[in-house]
Amino acid sequence: MLKFDFLVIGSGIAGLSYALKTASLGSVAVITKKRKSDSNTNYAQGGIAAVMSPTDSFEKHIADTLTTGCGLSHPDIVERIVKNGPACIEELISQGVQFSHEPQTKVEQLELSREGGHSERRVVHVADFTGREIEKALLERMHENANITLYENHIAVDLITVEATGGKQCIGVTCLDSRNHHARDFYAGSVLLATGGEGVVYKHTTNPPIATGDGVAMAYRAGASVSNMEFIQFHPTTLYHPVGNSFLISEAVRGEGALLLTRRGERFMHKYHAMAELAPRDAVARAIDAELKASGDLYVYLDMTHLGSEFIKVRFPQIYQTCLELGIDVTKERIPVVPAAHYCCGGVRTDPDGRTDIKSLFACGEVAMTGMHGANRLASNSLLEAIATARFAANVAEVVDISRFIDGVARTRRVNGVGERLKRKEQVLLEHDRSELLNLMWDYVGVVRSDYRLNRAQERVSILARDIDDYVRTRGLSYEATELRNLATCAKLIVDFALERKESRGLHYNNDHPETDDINWKRELTRKEGRWL
Repeated sequence: MLKFDFLVIGSGIAGLSYALKTASLGSVAVITKKRKSDSNTNYAQGGIAAVMSPTDSFEKHIADTLTTGCGLSHPDIVERIVKNGPACIEELISQGVQFSHEPQTKVEQLELSREGGHSERRVVHVADFTGREIEKALLERMHENANITLYENHIAVDLITVEATGGKQCIGVTCLDSRNHHARDFYAGSVLLATGGEGVVYKHTTNPPIATGDGVAMAYRAGASVSNMEFIQFHPTTLYHPVGNSFLISEAVRGEGALLLTRRGERFMHKYHAMAELAPRDAVARAIDAELKASGDLYVYLDMTHLGSEFIKVRFPQIYQTCLELGIDVTKERIPVVPAAHYCCGGVRTDPDGRTDIKSLFACGEVAMTGMHGANRLASNSLLEAIATARFAANVAEVVDISRFIDGVARTRRVNGVGERLKRKEQVLLEHDRSELLNLMWDYVGVVRSDYRLNRAQERVSILARDIDDYVRTRGLSYEATELRNLATCAKLIVDFALERKESRGLHYNNDHPETDDINWKRELTRKEGRWL
């Protein structure tokens, strides 16, 4: 048994920001399922949207966010987060993040890029590897703090809750140490979920392998409310390549003037949206999907050759180098691209300060549904939301004495079936179920949906989820089984939410309900313990 004042599950920008702030109040444990740098933050190329230019304004950023959110963003939340943007940038700079600056300027000035859905250049970045640099700086600050203890290779299995005054209270989490395959209970008076999203539930995704929806699944099993799970953002431009098929080609490439072309070399975005290549991601992803279905092609092209060789190498060094290693010189050749699952706008429902409806359980970042993104996320608002909401949650954080709960809980808790690596003949069952689940979600619950495909998906996902639960009960937990159980839980939630919404809005497009219905469906869907709220 390990006891701390604050427990953080996840080591991305939200979790590390919160840990650094709460460390001034008490002891903090940061739990991460792989290495400390494995997080969605580390893979973020674009940057952080913030009003940093005299020609920009909070009102413009708020308006762009609300427009992209298609009527479901919470105006008060959007305003609060947007207005915290400049302070978030300044805080990151003070922590050692060295953002890109405008070249050849007399006064040092941040270089701002523009991405889809933005009316101004407001994306602060570090070339095209912003997330990696933020992660690096925050990890360095964490290692300097004696009040923070890091636990790598610990996958969270289930939250520990007790009945308290006013309902359930979270007092910790059971983790599986994947190096020695033993379970460990961590206790804390305050628990933050910062576990990222569930993009790996789809066969094609821009997410790292760790994005298996652990936080959403654990919170839902524990009795927390989840909202807006039908709104899955598909990034329109990921590299189509046998080796580098999940490599993301940043939104900023189109923001700097790159063009989308069919394989015949014809532009097509103007047929689908007035902003053409600068349209919001959902519009671009659906346009590419429509072109591919009409032509039978496997990909379209993203052409940046006209931007100039030197500009491309300086502005997009990671994209240039990665593509070059795969045999594509983006200064001379067009990039074959396809959509892939990227971001979930739904998640564990929180209040403005990150509180869930389970006492002492908080959520920040992609795992949370704060009301910021609504039915579609504006590009580069994700890192902004993560660091801003971590600030809000830390501002209300307090040390809570849970001694009266721990003694009784620790005596009665039993963790069954944890401790042995699965035998190879049993492992194949998990691999088969995982492959079936990911293919099913991609084919039936993708960019464009229909009632028929969703109903088929619901039947099959329910069977898979039942089989996986049975597997865990009879054969015990392992790292692989824990991830798969979480993926199945999230898949079932996504399908259930998608079937419930009888319209098309933002990231959810259903051929059988193609129109947006503000009269009946301009509202969020929320599910708790198997029922709609």
